[in-house]
Amino acid sequence: MKLTILGCSGSVPAPGNPASGYLLESGDTRIALDLGNGTFGALQRHLDPFDLDAVLLSHLHPDHCADIAALTVFRRYHPAKPYDTAERRLPVFAPAEAPSRLAALYAPSARELAETDLTDVYDFSAHSGEPVRIGPFEIHAVPLDHVCEGWGLRIAAGDRVLAYTGDTGPCDGLGELAQGADVLLSEASWPDSPDAPPGIHLSGRQAAEAAKGCGVGRLLLTHLQPWTDPAVILAEARAEFDGPIELVEAGREYTV
Repeated sequence: MKLTILGCSGSVPAPGNPASGYLLESGDTRIALDLGNGTFGALQRHLDPFDLDAVLLSHLHPDHCADIAALTVFRRYHPAKPYDTAERRLPVFAPAEAPSRLAALYAPSARELAETDLTDVYDFSAHSGEPVRIGPFEIHAVPLDHVCEGWGLRIAAGDRVLAYTGDTGPCDGLGELAQGADVLLSEASWPDSPDAPPGIHLSGRQAAEAAKGCGVGRLLLTHLQPWTDPAVILAEARAEFDGPIELVEAGREYTV
C-alpha cells in the first residue's frame, strides 16, 4: 500500500498544509480517507479525481469532509468527463447522516437545500462495522469516541494493515482498530494535559500508548493543530513508544 498525505493539519487548514485527507493506493485501486478543507487541490497533484474508486469519511467535521463539495462540482460539471458520473457513481462510505449533512454543505441556500440530493454522483453507504471490500482493500470501520459519530478505519491489503484513527479520544475501540497494525496513522492534536476534555482528541502520549499496547509496527502522527508545537507532541510519543515514529507532512508518501 502507498499512503500519500494530502493534508494533515488538525481542526483547520494551516499555511501550506490542508486539513485532513489521505490517498491510499494498492495496485490500480485508489481510495481517499477523508477530504478536509484544501485537500481536493492537493489530490489533483497525484491523480485525476475521476480515477478515485471510493471515498471513506471518518466523521463529518469540516476539516475531514468539506472538500466533498469541491469533488461534487468536479463530478457534476467537468466539461470532459471520462464516463457518465450518474451511471458510475462514486462509492462514499461515511457516517449515517452523510447524505443530508453533505447536501447541506453543498447547497448555498435553504431553497436549494430543499431540492439538493447528491446521489446523482455518489453511492452512499453508512459505516456499520461489517467488512467492506474495495478492490484489494478489506476495510473494517470501528466506532470511536468523538463529539459526533466517528469511526476509525482499519484497512488491509494482502498481508499489510493500516489503521487510521480519524478523530477520537482514548477509548476501547482504539484497541480493536490498531491491534497488530503495521502502521497506525493516529491523530495527536494537542499536548498531554490532565485538563484536556474527554472524548475529543488524543495527545502525543495517548497515541503512543495505543500504539505500544496494540503492538503496532510504526506510528505516524497527524492532525496536529496549527497552534500545537510539533516538537512537544513528538517528544511525548517517543517517551512512550520505542518503535519508529514520524510526524507526517503534506505531500509525503509512505509505504505501508
